[in-house]
Amino acid sequence: MQYFLHETVVVDQGCEIGNGTKIWHFTHIMAGSKIGENCNIGQNVVISPKVILGNNVKVQNNVSVYTGVICEDDVFLGPSCVFTNVINPRSAVVRKGFYIGTRVCKGATIGANATIVCGNDIGEYALIGAGAVITKPVPPYALVVGNPARQTGWVGEYGHKLEFDDNGISICPESGQKYRLLNGAVERIS
Repeated sequence: MQYFLHETVVVDQGCEIGNGTKIWHFTHIMAGSKIGENCNIGQNVVISPKVILGNNVKVQNNVSVYTGVICEDDVFLGPSCVFTNVINPRSAVVRKGFYIGTRVCKGATIGANATIVCGNDIGEYALIGAGAVITKPVPPYALVVGNPARQTGWVGEYGHKLEFDDNGISICPESGQKYRLLNGAVERIS
């Protein structure tokens, strides 16, 4: 395997790290984690045991990714965002083994300082605004902001807000990709 680890990185036994991945200062990759190819993991990041990161995942500085989280390919985790894995944590009550999972689907972006409460999956290409607190599942292509987070629109795969015509069609101004809004859901049609 060919990947880069800064000299201050700690990688526990039993981890898998894909080719082309770079892991920076003071980061800890814990036992049993799987990190795909061409990922970039910033400084002061914790990847807890058995976390799975797909290919081309970008994890910015000071992010905590706890056991039970799966990030599919092309996910972006903004600076200081955090995941939870227990719905009702207590210091004196041990809940290891009762973690609630969260999936971040392909191409989704989670903004700086956002909090993802466990058990709330993030759909493909969804965009979570900075500081948002996710307390319910987020549909594919949804734009959500605030605390608690509320959906304010839709975005395409390039992250631009989609404006739909009377026929429910939107075209991304950057990529030219076409999207359809139908029955409260968005799909890419070209």
